[in-house]
Amino acid sequence: MEDQRILSSDETAADLERHVAMIAQEFREGFQAVDKIDRPAVTIFGSARVRADDPAYTHARETARRFADRGWAVVTGGGPGVMEAANRGAKDGGGLSVGFNIELPNEQSANPYIDLLLTFRHFYARKTMFVKAAEGFVVFPGGFGTADELFEALTLIQTGKVMHFPVVLFDSGYWGELLEWVKGELLVDGMISPEDLDLLHVTDEVDDAVARVLECYDRRCSELPAEPAKADAQ
Repeated sequence: MEDQRILSSDETAADLERHVAMIAQEFREGFQAVDKIDRPAVTIFGSARVRADDPAYTHARETARRFADRGWAVVTGGGPGVMEAANRGAKDGGGLSVGFNIELPNEQSANPYIDLLLTFRHFYARKTMFVKAAEGFVVFPGGFGTADELFEALTLIQTGKVMHFPVVLFDSGYWGELLEWVKGELLVDGMISPEDLDLLHVTDEVDDAVARVLECYDRRCSELPAEPAKADAQ
């Protein structure tokens, strides 16, 4: 894999030059793909291991459908499980379904419910597009990859790299112990500030998850300065 070679310590100067060019090209292709998303978008995360009979699959599909009904695009990692459910829900609602897939040793095949697909070699380029494309995240149960994406989003918000960006955790039973650890350890030990807890919203309701993202988007749009009136041509 390209990432393995890049992160190894025995790269030659020629290897480094080639990899820098490859990474730059991947970012360029990602930005071009994001530019094709002609409407607000939400990024939906969750496990690739979730099966179609799992409640997380059902809820992710319905959440995506609700966003599509409101004219939003849905962005996922393009693979199976929750990603498939969300892309499928976007198609159910007649919306734009976007998949940013990744090459893995055990090949992650793209699901069949994607309108706009781009497959990345590098995780960091891919994760940038998840944020750049979206007005918010809805995070369903998942493993290390889902947690990585969640905490990267929180770090970007906490440090002011992105603004007005809601992060919704779906399934309080699944995320509850993590949140208790955040409150009982990170907050108590002063590793985060009390206001950092406000960066997360936890819900078990599809309507609430969708409303949280939509309301934040509407509020941000209402705060944007109005464009000055154009003067008549003289």
